[in-house]
Amino acid sequence: MKPRYPALDWFRLPAAVLVVCIHTSPLASVSPLWDFWLTRVLARVAVPFFFMVSGCFLARGGWNNTGSFLKKTVLTYLAAVLLCLPLNLYNGGYGPLEWAKKLLAQGTLYHLWYFPALILGVLIARGLARLGRPGALAIASVLYLIGLGGDSYYGLVSRLPGAALFYQAVFALFGYARNGLFYAPLFLLLGAYGKRRAGKAALAGAACSLAAMTAEGLALRALGWQRHDSMYLALPLCMAFLFPLLLASNRGENRRFRRLSLLIYLLHPWSIVLVRGGARAWGLTGPLVDNSLGHFAAVLLLTLGVSLALDAVRPIRPAPTARAWKELDLDALRHNAEVLRSHLAPVCELMAVVKADGYGHGGARVARCLQGAGVRAFAVACLQEGIALRRAGVRGEILILGYTPAEEVPLLRRWRLTQTVADEAHGRALNDFGKPVRVHLALDTGMRRLGVPAEDAAALARLFQMKNLRIEGVFSHLCASDSPDPVSVEYTQAQLTLFYAAVDNLRTSGFDPGSTHIQASYGILNLPPQPCAYARAGIALYGVDSGAATAAAEAGLRPVLSLRARVVCVRRLRPGECADYGLAFQAERETVLAVLSIGYGDGLPRELAEQGGRVLLHGRSCPMAGRMCMDQLFVDVTGLPGVRPGDVATVIGRDGGERISAEEVSRRCGSIANELLSRLGRGNDRCQGVEDAI
Repeated sequence: MKPRYPALDWFRLPAAVLVVCIHTSPLASVSPLWDFWLTRVLARVAVPFFFMVSGCFLARGGWNNTGSFLKKTVLTYLAAVLLCLPLNLYNGGYGPLEWAKKLLAQGTLYHLWYFPALILGVLIARGLARLGRPGALAIASVLYLIGLGGDSYYGLVSRLPGAALFYQAVFALFGYARNGLFYAPLFLLLGAYGKRRAGKAALAGAACSLAAMTAEGLALRALGWQRHDSMYLALPLCMAFLFPLLLASNRGENRRFRRLSLLIYLLHPWSIVLVRGGARAWGLTGPLVDNSLGHFAAVLLLTLGVSLALDAVRPIRPAPTARAWKELDLDALRHNAEVLRSHLAPVCELMAVVKADGYGHGGARVARCLQGAGVRAFAVACLQEGIALRRAGVRGEILILGYTPAEEVPLLRRWRLTQTVADEAHGRALNDFGKPVRVHLALDTGMRRLGVPAEDAAALARLFQMKNLRIEGVFSHLCASDSPDPVSVEYTQAQLTLFYAAVDNLRTSGFDPGSTHIQASYGILNLPPQPCAYARAGIALYGVDSGAATAAAEAGLRPVLSLRARVVCVRRLRPGECADYGLAFQAERETVLAVLSIGYGDGLPRELAEQGGRVLLHGRSCPMAGRMCMDQLFVDVTGLPGVRPGDVATVIGRDGGERISAEEVSRRCGSIANELLSRLGRGNDRCQGVEDAI
């Protein structure tokens, strides 16, 4: 099992400490020059890092979670404003107009500028992202350069005609150039487009760019051009190396570090006031105020202590990995989408099938990830699944592949969903409801499941003439494209011939078939590119094969889902001793059994334990023993030393050099991976979904 190092969350704490350094100048009484480097050069990476994490998070979800992100940010900002209100009043407060300007643009206290800048920056970055990477970064870079002229290079740029007047207007609204639209969008987009990049070259790039920023900062200081020192020419380059380095080692998340870094950021101004006030009251001004290192240490320790205390009294929730959980490799999901796209014709787009809760992977999570990777069409099984995607912020085409009764047309229209016409009677019922509805026609080319017979030209013509059916596509399904045997290949070719003949006949008759699609996962992998608008990728998207096929592995697809559980306890049995319901297990020798916190109630087939099921522990294969219970099972760990409660067992996935595939598990139970994965997605709260944070 790959180690999980939440590098991004770990880096939040030193970034928050650097912000404290900016406001306390730790080295001021030791060396003003070194203090300048620490607080005005090195520490300037902190806030861009926070922006980049937000941009990365939003982009990985296709910017679909922007609304919920902004809502959370606004609530946090308002809480911070209330927290700092006594400090504002202590400093004299503001007039009504000044309050409005501070609240909306500048932050009501010196460190709160971050929140309005983040809110405005996210809105701008999301809009720019629609232009594509080159255009978005180009415009954001121009904005940054304009802001740079009002920051570190103000002494130079203000000499240009009209520049001083322009920047005075900027300062009147935002206070500093960093506070408005010039600073945040670039770093949000750099985070959104960041790629994992490890190795000596990336490390050298980060070091060299930091050295360049140091030289730039010292030169600007000597020239006296700086109005402020938040923005440097080399800063985006430095972050473009540093952030991918962190991404490269990032696995998982550490929510406690997230909370602590936020608390440190919000609380440290209070600590500054309290330390200064306490030092005066106790006669400790020398060591706690005049001594910059002492002042910094006192502020940091007080802030950290209060932050830890507040975090300790927060509402406690069950840890998602305390019992049994799923892990998703979203990089593998994006990789699979690109592999499948490479098998398509240039005019053909991928339609991601996310029915059955994304084949157990989490439909909304999968759709948001793929939308961030450029997928604009999705397919689900039923109306409820389509509505769930829309509620999760998924845009674009959402096609319901299954049956929806005509009385649900208002919901189809409200949620902008496209409905499959299952047969002529279904189409007539949808039309007779009396409201326009977007549909795709299913053609039956030989599977005999849903669809209008492809050869029934009269029925197709009648459907196209119905005034309330907005027919935007025509599709069929290949029922034998997964098999290479000659009979299946011939049947698949006959289906293709019948489908394209029906499409051509519609065009000849003056009807526009709209977006056509016939390939599903195995049609994509086993057939040449087809002249269609879409190809529907289901099980292959998740890096898994149906049955015993090997097409996914041969195509270079990677499994997305892993399933893991904790060891609850370890039991030692003497020869002849029994365990489990009905004494199903009897030890034939000295035996050590580990009890795992997972069972058939979590979606595993009950018969798996009796059909040779196994798990991986410490990178080694261990057989299941006895019968599987609803929420527990036995594993024989005899001969595997060191197994103890809390250890992680892998039921599906990789641990070290060993791997258990979903295909193996389903094959042992006479089923297919599709069924197994779908059962894991039934939504019970005992098997919680976990994924890499970024």
